Amino acid sequence: MKKIYILLLVFLISSVEIFAQQDPMFTHYMDNTIAINPAYAGSRDALTILALHRSQWVGFDGAPITQTLTVHSPVFSPNTGLGVSILNDKIGPVNNTSMYVDFSYRIKFDHSYLAFGLKSGVNLMKVGLQDIDLIDPSDPAYSLDYQSAFMPNFGAGMYYYTDRFYLGLSVPKILQNNLFNSTVDQDLLQAVRHYFFIAGAYFNLSDNLKFKPTTFVKVVPAAPVEMDLTGTFIYQDKIMAGLMYRTGDAAGVLLGVYLTPQITLGYSFDWSMTNTTGVYNGGSHEVLLRYDFFFIQQKKIRSPRYF
Repeated sequence: MKKIYILLLVFLISSVEIFAQQDPMFTHYMDNTIAINPAYAGSRDALTILALHRSQWVGFDGAPITQTLTVHSPVFSPNTGLGVSILNDKIGPVNNTSMYVDFSYRIKFDHSYLAFGLKSGVNLMKVGLQDIDLIDPSDPAYSLDYQSAFMPNFGAGMYYYTDRFYLGLSVPKILQNNLFNSTVDQDLLQAVRHYFFIAGAYFNLSDNLKFKPTTFVKVVPAAPVEMDLTGTFIYQDKIMAGLMYRTGDAAGVLLGVYLTPQITLGYSFDWSMTNTTGVYNGGSHEVLLRYDFFFIQQKKIRSPRYF
C-alpha cells in the first residue's frame, strides 16, 4: 500500500500531466529571473527584494501553491552580485522547500554585459500523509509522514544583456537527487535536471508606449519542450498590460503598475486550456511585489527598469 501511494505522489510531483516539469512554473518569469538563473544576481544595480505568490488551478483540491522570496544586489564591486532565493511549493500533501545562495560575475563590454552565475543550496521535501482525509483513518499506510533528508544541490547560468535586450541559459539544479530512501525504483523518485532559456527586449513604439516581448523555454529529458511567450505594453512608464501563452497548457493576461521607479506591483491570471485540468479549476492567480532600494552610481532614478 505504501509503495502504491508513493508512486501516486511521484506522479503528482513529476507531472500533473504526464509531460509537466517538476520545478514550479511562474507566469512572471521575466520579473522573477533570479529564481531560474543565478547570473541575474546584481544585474539591476540595486538592492532588489521580490516577493511572489502563485495559486494554481483555483478550486481544485490539493492544487499547487507557490511562494518565493528573493533578495539580490551588487556586492564588493559593481561587477559582482550576490543573492538569496527562498521557495516554498506545495501540491496536495507534498511540500517542497528550498533555499539557495546565488553569486554572479559580469564582464562589461561597450554597451552590454555578459554575466556568469553559480547557485548553491538545499532542498527539503515532506509528504504529509497524516493530513489526508481517509475513509479508514486507522489505515497504517498513512500513519507516518515521509520527509527527505536535506538535499544539497548547485546550479549555473549565463546572462547577456544590454539596455534593451537580454538572453540567458541556466541549469538551476545540476544534481539529480533521490527524493526519498525507499524500496521503490529510485529512478521514479529522482529529481530531473531542467534546462532553461530566457530572452526578451523592449521597443519604443511612441513617446508614451513601449512593447516588451519575452520568452521562457523549458527543456526536460523525456518531456516535450515547453515555451512561454509573453507580450506586454508599457504606458507612460506607469502601467503594464499584456498577454501570455504557454504551449500545450495555458493562456492568460498580465497587469502591472510601476507605483514609483522603485516599486512594482504585478498580477497575472492564466487559464488551463487542457481538458484534463481546465474543466476542473478556476484558473491560476499570481501576485508579485518588487522593491529596488537604491541604484548603484545613480543619483536620481528617472524610470523603472524593465528587466
